This record gives sequence, structure tokens and C-alpha cells, in this order.
Amino acid sequence: MVEIRWHSRAGQGAVTGAKGLGDVVSTTGKQVQAFALYGSAKRGAAMQAFNRIDDEQIITHEKFMLPDFVLVIDPALVFTDNITLNDKATTKYIITTHLSKDELISQLPELQNKKDRVFVVDCMQISLETIGRAIPNTPMLGAFVKVSGMFELDYFLDRMKKVLSKFPQKIIDSNMQAITRAYNEVK
Repeated sequence: MVEIRWHSRAGQGAVTGAKGLGDVVSTTGKQVQAFALYGSAKRGAAMQAFNRIDDEQIITHEKFMLPDFVLVIDPALVFTDNITLNDKATTKYIITTHLSKDELISQLPELQNKKDRVFVVDCMQISLETIGRAIPNTPMLGAFVKVSGMFELDYFLDRMKKVLSKFPQKIIDSNMQAITRAYNEVK
């Protein structure tokens, strides 16, 4: 089973991102869960979203997990949340930041021995430049596609277009740009 934990603030699209990922995964024949854990449920409050992906039926519904991937879409949460909670020796971290990987890791001792599993991308800047708003969930999906190797980019883009099909074409196109940029820019 692949387990993914998202760290975000309410309103940044982590729940929508987790559900979008779930929609794409469901087209592959795999089983998937997408759910969230809210604190105060106010816009801007720290929250977490989760995905589970497996070939078999997923019967657990608990929030506890040993994540394979930790996606941090709010740059400040890397300093305030315990992003390494219950991690494994193979957990990969994808973190939204304007800092280089070395700069970020130098400020976070808990990531010092995980450097080869830390990936950075500025999802905030990408979303501002492509979507026109600071909603970094779709750029994070692009980075996840690259780091996880779970999908080919073209396959993922095609499926995400279907997920976003209720929106005007301009919004779909800008989200496709955001996903592609993050896929290409994650380091």
C-alpha cells in the first residue's frame, strides 16, 4: 500500500488535490482513499489530507499511517508541523519552498539524514504565475508525479483534464501548465 500525507492550510487545495489524485488513481483499477483531517476548519488553519493506494481493497479508515510520501504545500508548515512523524526509512518529502534544498535542510535538522529523499519546488510561485492565485495543490501533483514515478506525465495530464472538466477551459489549461511546470522544476 502507498500512503501519502499532505500538510497544508485550509483553502490551499490539499483536499481537492488528494481527491484529484484519487480520481486519477481510480482510472487505473487500483483502490484508493482520499480524506482530510481538519483542525478548526477555518481558512488558513493548518490541516492534513491523506491518500492510500493499493491493488487490494483498503479496509482501514484511520488517520494513522507510515507515509511513503509527505507533501508539504504550505512553506511555513515545514517549520511548525512535525512532517517527519511516523516516517519510514524510504519516505520521500516534496516541499513547497523558494529555498534551495541545501538551504532548507540546513534549517531543519530532522531532514539532515534524509537529504536524498527531500525534493523541493516552489508550488506557490508556480500557481501564482500559471493559475493566478496561490493555490499550490496542482503544482504539487505535478511534483508528485515526477518524484513517485507512479504515472507518465501525459497520462496524468489527460486524466486530470477529465477531473477538471466541469471548469472553464482557461482554468483547465492553467492547471495543466502548473502541473507540467512543477513536474519539470522539482529538484
